[in-house]
Amino acid sequence: NKPEWYLTQVLIWIGNHAKFLDDKIQPILDKAGSSVNAGLEFSRALVMLILEKLAADIPCLLYDDTLFCHLVDEVLLFERELYSVHGYLSSFPSCMHILSEESCFQRWLTVEKKFALQKMDSMLSSEAAWISQYKDITDVDEMKVPDCAETFMTLLLVITDRYKNLPTASRKLQFLGLQKELVDDFRIRLTQVMKEETRASLGFRYCAILNAVNYIATVLADWADNV
Repeated sequence: NKPEWYLTQVLIWIGNHAKFLDDKIQPILDKAGSSVNAGLEFSRALVMLILEKLAADIPCLLYDDTLFCHLVDEVLLFERELYSVHGYLSSFPSCMHILSEESCFQRWLTVEKKFALQKMDSMLSSEAAWISQYKDITDVDEMKVPDCAETFMTLLLVITDRYKNLPTASRKLQFLGLQKELVDDFRIRLTQVMKEETRASLGFRYCAILNAVNYIATVLADWADNV
């Protein structure tokens, strides 16, 4: 239940050994005419240990939503630091390959959808759902975006950020399918609320729904250039 313990430990080892590997080991390899990068090979070997650990742990966590989600969150944070701080190569084995394996991946999709729908329930039942966060700042709030629409688009953006480093396009497309489902679900929810407001089509909430639809359509059009 604490994958961050071993994930953080590996990052610490990589960081602590970087100077020694660069200053002492790399010159020996260079002198021998080897193309091996000592720091990267050290990192790769430690990541292989993590893959073994994950392969053993994941079957035990698959049906505990809380622990499984925590594992995925920690793995994504680990991967981000591994690449951004320590220069790990995308061609090397990574944790995303484990998360892409069929049973694990399908479970990830399932819990991602479950928690996204829960988030949508809470954002639409909030008292501030139809109020713009920036209603008092006219130069920021030209579109009069209600809070629920902004929160929903942030939710989609966070999901994209979580799956964008998956190793295969087919897996990314399955996540895109989930996002399309969520957009359609949100559309249905907006339609249901709108039907309750048809008698007051110039009312506050009805106008907020139209602003939400306009904002979502605009943002999705902007995202169209993102392969």
